[in-house]
Amino acid sequence: MFADLGDKLGAVFKKLRGEARITEKNIASAVKEVRMALLEADVNYKAVKSFLARVEERSLGAEVLSSVTPAQQFIKIVHDELAETLGGVSPSLHLSPHPPTIFLMAGLQGSGKTTTCGKLARYFAKSGKSVLLAACDVYRPAAIDQLETVARQAGVNFYSDRAEGDPLKIASAGIASAKKAAADIYIIDTAGRLHIDEPLMHEVKSIKDALSCDKIFYVADAMSGQDALTSALEFDRYLDITGMILTKTDGDARGGVALSVREVIGKPLYFIGTGEKLDDFEMFHPERMAGRILGMGDVVSLVEKAQDAFSDLDSQSLAKKIKKEGLDFDDLLSQFKMMKRLGSFSSLMKLVPGLSQAFSKVGDISMDDKRFKHAEALILSMTPLERRKPQIINASRKKRIASGSGRSVQEVNRILDQLVQMNKMMKKMTKNNFSGLI
Repeated sequence: MFADLGDKLGAVFKKLRGEARITEKNIASAVKEVRMALLEADVNYKAVKSFLARVEERSLGAEVLSSVTPAQQFIKIVHDELAETLGGVSPSLHLSPHPPTIFLMAGLQGSGKTTTCGKLARYFAKSGKSVLLAACDVYRPAAIDQLETVARQAGVNFYSDRAEGDPLKIASAGIASAKKAAADIYIIDTAGRLHIDEPLMHEVKSIKDALSCDKIFYVADAMSGQDALTSALEFDRYLDITGMILTKTDGDARGGVALSVREVIGKPLYFIGTGEKLDDFEMFHPERMAGRILGMGDVVSLVEKAQDAFSDLDSQSLAKKIKKEGLDFDDLLSQFKMMKRLGSFSSLMKLVPGLSQAFSKVGDISMDDKRFKHAEALILSMTPLERRKPQIINASRKKRIASGSGRSVQEVNRILDQLVQMNKMMKKMTKNNFSGLI
């Protein structure tokens, strides 16, 4: 998401870098190009107009510091106003002091609502919360089966009543089940519905009113563009939604909906779905996202991802092994598996400040996702003994490994050399308390 917008804004800032100072003329030119970039990213016109008015006002009134270039000053202003347009501060998600906290999920058909229920359940389960998912979509074929599968994958409890055809009765009965199971979170998956279908809109409103739901989320597909906002306004009129969850953001390079939510609806964007897996789900942080759009990275999100993927026990045992005998290919293989939990290498690059720009200047990414897969294939073609003792890999073994992995002998030599270099580097780091750095 925002890939196209980030590239276009980067081009605008590049032009400003040659200017000696901020003037009304060059700011007007920059603002015009930013306007086009935002509109092409499918940002709502009202949001664009409000955003640019603030940027222009701050830019023309700003005093450029001696240590800061005009381009840097303009980028800072755009960053701050982007964060404000995206929602300003991160939304709070306070749970009810009297559990369970009831989440009602609503949205159009095909928006990814059922999968999002599982992702939200998984999000809370990872933090130690007990979750119950209730299947209240009695219209779509196999909807109950899908939610049951998702609940199992998320490792949470599931409630349904296949004999009951009234969603309100199912949701109400599910509350008793949630209390009996001492659940902290109760998530209700409702049927997808059009906002113009009044009977179905009144149906979901009756669930909200009867159960006094704590959080009502409108789930929208990022690729549906501004239509998602039109529907969200109508759902808000019926349900007074708490906020939005945006799905399939990995398939939308524009991201205009996310930039328009706060301005158009007046409600925050709480979560975004970033992939197909249940763990591809994160809370939306406006300031962090503004940094990603402008190529400034998002180190905080990177650290949070790493904390989820790497356990302290794994890190400590690896540190001890490195100190004692160094890395082998089994260690490298396990690290690759942990890296996969963090996401693709290209997506991680965007979280590291300046890294994506550095690679774009070089024109080649030396450690892209394909290289990881190739290295993994090479290691998997080795015998267990070869992985533990790489020094025994001679010319004939190299040929066999290359043939078994579909790679070349040169690549086998390269990965062997990389392991040697890594161990040399690790040995140097042990002198500086390496165990505290892993």
